[in-house]
Amino acid sequence: MRLDKRWWVVVVLAGLVAAFFAFDLGHYLSLETIKGRQAELEAWRAAQPLVAALLFFAGYVAVTALSLPGAAVMTLAAGAVFGLGWGTLIVSFGSTIGATLAFLTARWLLGDWVKARFGERMAAINAGVERDGGFYLFTLRLVPVFPFFMINLAMGLTAMRPRTFYWVSQLGMLAGTLVYVNAGTQLARIDSLSGIVSPGLLGSLVLLGVFPLVARKIVDAVQARKVYARWKRPARFDRNLVVIGAGSAGLVTAYIAAAVKAKVTLVEKHAMGGDCLNTGCVPSKALIRSAKFLSHVKRSQEFGVRSAQAEFDFAEVMERVQRVIRQVEPHDSVARYTSLGVDVAEGSARIVSPWEVEITLHDGSVERLTTRSIVIATGARPFVPPIPGIEQVDVLTSDNVWALRQRPDRLVVLGGGPIGSELAQTFARLGSQVTQVQRAPRILMREDADVSDLVTARFRAEGIAVLVGHKAERVEVVNGEKQLVATHEGHEVRIAFDALLVAVGRVANLKGYGLEELGVTTGRTVEVNGFLQTNLPNIYAAGDVAGPYQFTHTAAHQAWYAAVNALFDPFKKFRADYRVIPWATFVEPEVARVGLNEIEAKEKGVPYEVTTYGLDDLDRAIADGEAHGFVKVLTVPGKDRILGVTIVGEHAGDLLAEFVLAMKHGIGLNKILGTIHTYPTLAEANKYVAGNWRRTHTPQGLLAWGERFHAWRRG
Repeated sequence: MRLDKRWWVVVVLAGLVAAFFAFDLGHYLSLETIKGRQAELEAWRAAQPLVAALLFFAGYVAVTALSLPGAAVMTLAAGAVFGLGWGTLIVSFGSTIGATLAFLTARWLLGDWVKARFGERMAAINAGVERDGGFYLFTLRLVPVFPFFMINLAMGLTAMRPRTFYWVSQLGMLAGTLVYVNAGTQLARIDSLSGIVSPGLLGSLVLLGVFPLVARKIVDAVQARKVYARWKRPARFDRNLVVIGAGSAGLVTAYIAAAVKAKVTLVEKHAMGGDCLNTGCVPSKALIRSAKFLSHVKRSQEFGVRSAQAEFDFAEVMERVQRVIRQVEPHDSVARYTSLGVDVAEGSARIVSPWEVEITLHDGSVERLTTRSIVIATGARPFVPPIPGIEQVDVLTSDNVWALRQRPDRLVVLGGGPIGSELAQTFARLGSQVTQVQRAPRILMREDADVSDLVTARFRAEGIAVLVGHKAERVEVVNGEKQLVATHEGHEVRIAFDALLVAVGRVANLKGYGLEELGVTTGRTVEVNGFLQTNLPNIYAAGDVAGPYQFTHTAAHQAWYAAVNALFDPFKKFRADYRVIPWATFVEPEVARVGLNEIEAKEKGVPYEVTTYGLDDLDRAIADGEAHGFVKVLTVPGKDRILGVTIVGEHAGDLLAEFVLAMKHGIGLNKILGTIHTYPTLAEANKYVAGNWRRTHTPQGLLAWGERFHAWRRG
């Protein structure tokens, strides 16, 4: 339906409401008028019962559909004119049909706008409506202190199904309808509407309204008892919380628990710091930094240096990576967390009941702890696909590549995501002949095509063979030479290699922790609700093992919710907020994003405008020899509210922080434009993209008047 037709409907509805008040039609729906004409109405009903019933019904539907005042008085009139039985029947169906029409009208007129304006928030609300909407609506309908017309309009903006809205409304409004219709049978005795419902009756209706919620809590409690039925709950607990896994999620969870003086044990079977410190973020960024330095040496002439060269030993570069890990290690060490009040157990944990964790320490001893709550933070590991013949070679992954001390001359990187792309460029800069094999039509498929194209062009300029649309079929060893056999557009392609690095995704660590025996629901990850609870409510999960994001910073973000909910439920708990999640891919040019990009906006049907600023125009980027890339901002059409930002260029991940803050706190591009940015810095790009948006939204009519004003002042 086109927007202009909606405006016509708005005009018609507004006209009807305006006419109602302009002609004082509400006078006919006052208690005094109804009482004064009661005999006349009863005579009309006696003479033409069917016509009277149909007209009254139609009038009731119209009043409720247009959200006009007078429904309460009409309900009394129904009792006075038609009696308790027929009056209840007419009002029950009339009010429900009218309410449903108001519900559908609100959805038709405003649904798309609300979705575009509050998409992320509405997603969370709709999830709650899908789960408990019927209970809440039933409660609101039973309690007459809530304006029914507001309920109709508000529910229309959610994803509640009309059928559900109808039958719940009909059932929920029945009690109040009976009270008012019954009162209407004694209309002559009623002096005011406030006299109909006594405080005692109103309190009873409130209690009746609360009943569905209480019932739901009782049902939840009964279900929880059934879930826990085969275990005996301890009378006392050794710990408030046991956390399994000392990666980002586990460390932050344990830290928060200790900070609020809870007794917490953190169990780690391998190395403190998890993947991020030992095999992920820290080592990869250390290696990327060394490779970037070498790339600058090769570009020496760009900086006015006639020639430059760098001699390096690959083993020494990899040893530097280990030195960086050791330097960061104290931040995540046993000693530090012990000093913070965390009981750290180095060993393997197995959950043996919802309140018991068995820990096998590295010295072979076994300890069993009882605990009120458990947080599973066991992380994830690289996925190695079952490609035929792959077992013939020693596969490298992001877990074991750091053990290399001899550079592979010919490296095949299987995968075009962030990890594969980062390592492909890094090893190419370290002197390997790198071939990147990607099944999809481009690398970095989660980013917009212009981002992928820019990065791909840079890769190829640096000598990386980027083979997109190539499906890995098998690995063969022919006359001692290792080969990856792939298909591309129906043709077989053979790629010789000395080392194969697989980076096609990660899988959650689910085995060996007792989850299956305990009955914890898992799929590709541990299944959790919005509060990060598993199907056993006192067991939580956070980080890569829970998803939906596999970033160190989102693991830490989830950890706060897991810790607080595990420690303070049922008194207070919080739903995890994923509305503003940033991430970066540390290739060159660097790629950083927060919120929607164009791909996601189109998939979700979110209207947007695009504003860009090219970094080739930025003074600091030119001075640094990094004049490439762009800032791209998606905004609500006609408004400066930010839907998402993608930055491609030098230090993109750092530049993104300003937009993350803006989106988190509802700051628009106009305020970014009005903020002083230091000159000359890369951060000025954020201001300039805001300026580009402002220029395309300049009020031309106002400027025309300004031109006339200044011409007048010149005389």
